[in-house]
Amino acid sequence: MKLCMIGTGYVGLVSGTCFADIGNQVICVDKNLDKIKKLKSGISPIYEPGLNELIKKNYLAKRLSFTSDIKHALNSSDIIFICVGTPTKKGSLNVDLSYVNKCCKEILKYTKNKKILVTKSTVPVGTGDVIEKILKKKRRLFTVISNPEFLREGEAIRDFRYPDRIVIGSNEKKIFKTMRRLYSPLINKGSKFFTTSRRGAELIKYASNAFLATKITFINELANLCEKSGVNIEDISLGIGSDSRIGGRFLRAGPAYGGSCFPKDTKGLVSTAKKHKINLSVVKSVIKSNSERVNLLTYRIHKILGSNLKNKRISFLGVTFKPNTDDMRDSTSLKMIPYLSKKGAIINYYDPSGEKREFKNVKNCSFKNNIKNNCFDANLIILLTEWDEFKTIDFKKIVKNKNFKVYDLRNLYNIDEMKRNKIQYYSVGRPLSN
Repeated sequence: MKLCMIGTGYVGLVSGTCFADIGNQVICVDKNLDKIKKLKSGISPIYEPGLNELIKKNYLAKRLSFTSDIKHALNSSDIIFICVGTPTKKGSLNVDLSYVNKCCKEILKYTKNKKILVTKSTVPVGTGDVIEKILKKKRRLFTVISNPEFLREGEAIRDFRYPDRIVIGSNEKKIFKTMRRLYSPLINKGSKFFTTSRRGAELIKYASNAFLATKITFINELANLCEKSGVNIEDISLGIGSDSRIGGRFLRAGPAYGGSCFPKDTKGLVSTAKKHKINLSVVKSVIKSNSERVNLLTYRIHKILGSNLKNKRISFLGVTFKPNTDDMRDSTSLKMIPYLSKKGAIINYYDPSGEKREFKNVKNCSFKNNIKNNCFDANLIILLTEWDEFKTIDFKKIVKNKNFKVYDLRNLYNIDEMKRNKIQYYSVGRPLSN
């Protein structure tokens, strides 16, 4: 099938590349000329394991192409996917749909033949109705449907190939047959094909992310209780996660949730509910608790190093919100590092995805190109992101300072092993945490 992906951000690029890999003709369109140039050279603008190779493979096979010419892309395709950003408006909980609206106006301007128009971006309930109003002058040309994505950063290619479910929302049932055919290579491997109304699909995406964010926040709050009551949070996670009604995923205590989805989607859901005069008190509490989580973990550093952090050398292992991605959005490091810098600490950090621009204006903060250089003279090592290469570090070998301490925000290391190696060790929700 002939597909057009508008937007080569995370959703558009990964989905477009994977659609091409299962045999479709895909045109990815973006106004950023530098990004298009890089993509034509096989260079992905985002860090995602396996994506570069997949782009090159399908580009060379001429199933995947990149352009800034939206008119050509639209009229060369049968199905158009809107994959532009839907960020939170500054200073509010409201979703910024300006990119979606602008995109639809261009679709209206350039489209000549009948198209299926799919919202892949995460949008509030009723956005499909808004899109139809924008397109009313050529309404007969478009069937507007919702097909939310459920790709996890760092696992996106696998998630596309083996999704738990494929959700299609449409008010015109005849379109389900076409979308089933598009996704048939995945359905044939066992993926569930789920159909609903367009508004139903829009809400499923928000509800899914809000529920997962709630699980993370719930286990983080229980971790606080565990630390005060001498209980191991890992036992609690296993004990409740073994219940098939609950499930064990997203029950690992750690930093606040971050990334491109949970923070904005929980806020977007609350904002949508407010417009319908519904109070989502649980989701509101999740947002508040997650914000407070960053402050709580940051202030605990004073319990470890003392009130005066001036000239204390603090080294971060990982700064992205999760491993296998270069996404910094709402990462705990974005609040923790500036705070420590203002307190006079000397900060080093190493992240396998590379140097982060977000810290360039923070004083006394340096990127190091490997673990040893990062941790060599540290007073405190903070494990923030659980990249695989951090799992087997021999701290005694690489750290010069004999009195260094480790603050493990992911419970990556074994407490007994740290004791045997006589390392001052702090973790989250486990005995011996401070």
